[in-house]
Amino acid sequence: MSLKSSLAITAGRFSQWFLKTFTNGGTSFPGKLTLKLDPEVLKTLAKNYEVIIITGTNGKTLTTALTVKVLKNKYSQVLTNPSGSNMEQGIVSAFLSNKKAKNGKNIAVLETDEANVPIITNYITPTAFVLTNIFRDQMDRFGEIYTTNNLILEGIKKAPQATIIANGDTPLFNNLNLPNPVLYYGFDYQEEKETTIPANTDGLLCPNCQHVLHYLKHSYANLGQYYCPSCDFKRPKLTYKVTSIHKQTPTSSQFAINGQPINLHIGGTYNIYNALAAYAVGRFLNIQPQKIAQALSENDEKVFGRQEVINVDGKEVTLILVKNPVGLDQVLEMISTTPNTFSLAMLLNANYADGIDTSWIWDAQFEKLPLDKITNVITGGERVKDITFRLKVAGVPSQKLQTASDLKNVIEQIKTAPTKDVYILATYTAVLQLRKELISQGYIKEG
Repeated sequence: MSLKSSLAITAGRFSQWFLKTFTNGGTSFPGKLTLKLDPEVLKTLAKNYEVIIITGTNGKTLTTALTVKVLKNKYSQVLTNPSGSNMEQGIVSAFLSNKKAKNGKNIAVLETDEANVPIITNYITPTAFVLTNIFRDQMDRFGEIYTTNNLILEGIKKAPQATIIANGDTPLFNNLNLPNPVLYYGFDYQEEKETTIPANTDGLLCPNCQHVLHYLKHSYANLGQYYCPSCDFKRPKLTYKVTSIHKQTPTSSQFAINGQPINLHIGGTYNIYNALAAYAVGRFLNIQPQKIAQALSENDEKVFGRQEVINVDGKEVTLILVKNPVGLDQVLEMISTTPNTFSLAMLLNANYADGIDTSWIWDAQFEKLPLDKITNVITGGERVKDITFRLKVAGVPSQKLQTASDLKNVIEQIKTAPTKDVYILATYTAVLQLRKELISQGYIKEG
C-alpha cells in the first residue's frame, strides 16, 4: 500500500467513525474525502476481494440484499453497500467500513449505479456482473434506455473474463456482443401464447433489425419470452428460471426456481425477479439450491425503503421507493391485491438522486389505482403540486386528497388516517427525508 493510499484510507475511516459517533452518520462523505486524497484508492481497498457487481435500472438494492443473504451460506463476511449508496464514493465508503475475513475468501457484493459501472471497473476487476433490467429512468441523466445499456457495456468491456449473469427476459441483454461467458435467468412458467404489448413499451424493438418484437410469454414491461418475426432474434436459453408461481400477496410470494420451492417474504412480481437473480449468483458460486431457498425464505427486516414496514402509533406503514414508470406500475399492481382498505401517500421530490425531470409520473398508470379500496390519498414532497395534479387527472376524487405542507404534516396525517394499513410511495430523497423525520420522532432506530 502506498503512503498516499494509506493516508487517504486513514482519513476516510476517521471521518466515518466521527460521523457515526457524533452525528446521524453519512454513507458517502467518507468515500468523497478518501477519493479526494487518492482518486485510485479503490485499487487498494478492493485488492484480494472477489467482487460481484449488481446493476440495472430497477431491483439493484433488493437483489444485492438477497444475494448477500444467499452468500452468507458460504462466506463468513460479505462486504456490501446496504444503504443504496451506489456511486463511486458510496462504494469506497463500504470498503472503508468493512473488515476482511480472518479465514477464507473476501467477497464483495456491490450495488452499482449504471453510469458508475465504467468508473468502478477502472479499478476493480469483478468475478461477475449481474444485470437486472433496462427501463427508462432519470431521463435527465441517462436519456433513453440505449444510453444506459451502453454505459453498462462500457464497464463490462474492461473485464472480459468476468461472467455476466443477465436477465434473459430483457431483449437488450441478449445482444451484448462481448467475449464474456453469459448465464441467463428469467420466467418460464406460463404456457406459450401469442401476446401483444403496448407499442410505447421501452425496448420493444429488435436490436438486430429494429422490427417490433412479439411475445409468447409476458411478465411486464419489456420482459418475457420475446422473438422477432423478421429475423432469428429470440430469447436465449435460460439456465435459471422461475418454473412456477403458486401464490402472491402484497407481502409474500411462493414460487419455484428450477423446481426448488421458494417462500419469499416480500410481495411483487418484480421482487421474484430479484430473488431469481440472487439464486443465480448463489448457484454460480456453487451454493446448493436448498441452502439458497432457506436463505431467501428467511423473514427478517425489510431492506431500506423496499417494503419496509414501520409502526406509527398503531398504523402499519409500508414504505416503498418508486423512481420510474415501470417500477411504479408494478408497485401499484402489488398494492392493488391488498384485501383490506388502505390509505395511500405519494411523496415526490426532484433532486439529482431522484431525477430532476418529473415527467415520468405521466407515464405511470395511476388511472389503475383501486380507488374502491383507498380511503384517502396524502400527497407531499418538494413537488407536491405536480403529484397532486397528476392524481386529480387520474381520477382521484378531491374529497379523498389531502395535501401535506411538509414531512411532519405527512406523519401527522398518517397518524389520523382512517385505516390501519398505509402505503407510502416515495422517490429516493423523499424516502431519506421521511426516514430522518421518523428517526427524530422515535419511530425508527438510527443506523
